[in-house]
Amino acid sequence: MKDLTTGKEGSLILKFALPMLLGNVFQQLYNIVDSIIVGNFIGKEALAAVGASFPIIFAFLSLIIGIASGSTIVIAQYFGAKDIEKVKRTINTLFIFLFFASIFISVIGIYFSEDIFRLLRLPEEIIPQATTYFNIFMGGVVVSFGFNGTSAILRGLGDSKTPLYFLIVSTVINIVLDLLFVLVFKWGIAGVAIASVIAQAGAFLTAIIYLNKTHKIVRFSFKDLNFDNVIFKKSIRIGLPTGIQQSFVAAGMMALISIVNGFGTNVIAAYSVATRIDGLASMVAMNFAQALATFVGQNIGAKKIDRVKAGFIATLKMASLISIIVSAVILIFSHFIVDMFTNDPEVIRIGTQYLTIVGAFYIVFTAMFTISGVMRGAGDTLIPMFISLIALWIIRIPAALILSKKLGEIGIWWAIPMGWFVGFVLSYAYYLTGNWKKKVII
Repeated sequence: MKDLTTGKEGSLILKFALPMLLGNVFQQLYNIVDSIIVGNFIGKEALAAVGASFPIIFAFLSLIIGIASGSTIVIAQYFGAKDIEKVKRTINTLFIFLFFASIFISVIGIYFSEDIFRLLRLPEEIIPQATTYFNIFMGGVVVSFGFNGTSAILRGLGDSKTPLYFLIVSTVINIVLDLLFVLVFKWGIAGVAIASVIAQAGAFLTAIIYLNKTHKIVRFSFKDLNFDNVIFKKSIRIGLPTGIQQSFVAAGMMALISIVNGFGTNVIAAYSVATRIDGLASMVAMNFAQALATFVGQNIGAKKIDRVKAGFIATLKMASLISIIVSAVILIFSHFIVDMFTNDPEVIRIGTQYLTIVGAFYIVFTAMFTISGVMRGAGDTLIPMFISLIALWIIRIPAALILSKKLGEIGIWWAIPMGWFVGFVLSYAYYLTGNWKKKVII
């Protein structure tokens, strides 16, 4: 546990963000390893199937993840106020919610999976592999929620190092099992999905054993779990707008993949590879924003509003610098990076094209996310939700649809930074109003 209400703001946020960043790099690493193994040892159709599955998976998980994020902010603010009893009650409430929510969406997702892929115009030759991967992954959602929920709770308490250790365990298990199931057992795309589920389960089990033996606040016991309606309503008030925002983002990803799917297997496979790299690059913005949100939550809970602006400026500088470096690396080595996933020259050409366009604008994405971190930490998630919807549904999706008809798939790639730029401008304009300071929950 880490108290973020005293000490140098920039230093605290950096020390808190780096373990999260490293942890999520590991998490993205095993997604990347999945794709490298799939692309090189199963084929570009399987690579396209994995890429087509992830927007659908995110669509099913997004609402629940968003609602759960409200609990993380409640935990941070109660911890900042030193109300440990309510911290424990919030944790118990979150675990109960995640368990029942995961069972529900797992059943719904598996039942409708094939229909969803057809609705999104996925080529028929890819649907069987995509359905296999998706159904196995959704079957393990309960352990995925348990693992990620535990990590989110620890971050709300200011502990970003312990989740890193669990992620390392998960990554190592996943890579070893990927190689075993695909190269030795020849299980194909099913083996990749099974490896991911087992890795998440192993990490969650490790987390439970470790925390039950060592942690003063976070302990997992079925008999001690109690659901607090009052705290859940507070979590919903903060988390529901984020959940709705994430759901619309997920719907936007599905709309985008539907446009991509219309260009055939090569473009789908290239998009799958490029978005894997996107996911790795975006970790800088997301993790610094998470660190800033926890910092803001604790300091607002402790009534130290003056530290919030200093923390925001310091985070923006650090995240932007790292983002520029990441962009430079991706722009210089884009062809080599895509070449690791496949030897198909057309897939490599299209993937390189994507990274060259989108990779140049990561700093805009970083600035947008950093600003939203301030607002989320304060408990103001409604306005960021509307900003996200405008950037996605009024800018990115229409632009992708229009430009793709004139420029081909390259028009889809240009639509992505256009949405980021509008989101950044609107977020910064709202930050300057200061209205987010009025949304504190305690």
